[in-house]
Amino acid sequence: MRIDILTLFPEMFEGPLSESILKQAREKGLLDIRLTNIRDYARDKHRTADDYQYGGGSGMVMKPDPIFEAVRDVAGGADASARTDAKADADVSTGADATASSDVAVVLLSARGQLFDQQLARELSERSRLILVCGRYKGVDERVSKLATHEVSVGDYVLTGGELPAAIVVDAVSRLVPGVLGAMESAETDSHFDGLLGPPVYTRPEDFEGDVVPEALLSGNHERIRIWRRTEALRATLLRRPELLERIELSEEDHLILELIEEESGQDNN
Repeated sequence: MRIDILTLFPEMFEGPLSESILKQAREKGLLDIRLTNIRDYARDKHRTADDYQYGGGSGMVMKPDPIFEAVRDVAGGADASARTDAKADADVSTGADATASSDVAVVLLSARGQLFDQQLARELSERSRLILVCGRYKGVDERVSKLATHEVSVGDYVLTGGELPAAIVVDAVSRLVPGVLGAMESAETDSHFDGLLGPPVYTRPEDFEGDVVPEALLSGNHERIRIWRRTEALRATLLRRPELLERIELSEEDHLILELIEEESGQDNN
């Protein structure tokens, strides 16, 4: 998968993209992650990428023209270092838009976007290319939204820019790309992968300050372990995020387990 990140601050990604799983995936050729400085597409001598907003008000707004040129150039596979003003003029005048491919997702990180979740991460992981556009300041010119196939928010809070959300999207999506984790089972047992929170996990020592690993996990019985993990995943979801249960299709076994959990909870309260 190729991921292009368009930003005014490419240096912010040096750490997250150069460590751990993402580093290994890039070295193996499973991920091709490229950083593009939007300011390189500003046409004036000062490389201005933002301006005052119409109608007045505090806060600068990112200009549309550098973002449009950057997205079109990147989507077309051109190297920004080889770009010429003549080519840029041709692209803008003809309205060429290489983002029309259904295999390319252009994601605008936006505070008013769709809330990013595991389902969206899975959908984006099925594309061959992602282009992530990081906003800054007061936001981006409204016309930039026409470029986006997705507007995405990572939560109902305010951040300084779209760089940290973009790093979150890259990490979540990359885990679902075949080969990145080595064993897909590792991703499949994560919280939210199937709509539920994950079950508790344990490692050595077996007994830590009197807190002992559940016997089911020590039994060596694979079916018993599966049922224990499913039960605890359902229990955690019911107690902590019950609204998630309304969004997924539960099996008959799941319903029986939930009934037992609720009965146990009622007995405990008595």
